[in-house]
Amino acid sequence: MNNFQKLSETEMEVMQVIWASGRPITSSELLDFFARNKGKAWKGQTMATFLARLVEKGVLISIKQQGRTNIYEPCMSPEEYRSQEAKSLLETLYEGSVKNFLATLYDGKELTKDEISELRHWFAEKAGEKNG
Repeated sequence: MNNFQKLSETEMEVMQVIWASGRPITSSELLDFFARNKGKAWKGQTMATFLARLVEKGVLISIKQQGRTNIYEPCMSPEEYRSQEAKSLLETLYEGSVKNFLATLYDGKELTKDEISELRHWFAEKAGEKNG
């Protein structure tokens, strides 16, 4: 967990496209997608930099194909990434305390009876999983 690196906004945007593709993808395919669908005419070197950072951060792996083309595929699912990001945030800002996080999140906000009931139910389920 100590080596987790949060993705920048643009890196997350690239990863969302890769995750949505559901298959290994090349930088050329990504460049084409962003040009056609997002209006971003990035240069090849720009995309190569994003992909290298994503590999370095451990969310992508690069597989050499024939010639100079690299194929990229995710090392983790979006859910795994979100879980790691949440755990990192909890450790960094709240000393690993869910209580401190919830207190900050809801301090001064009135929770409805339904929200309190939902939280109680969720915590009871989690306690049951640990005890069972």
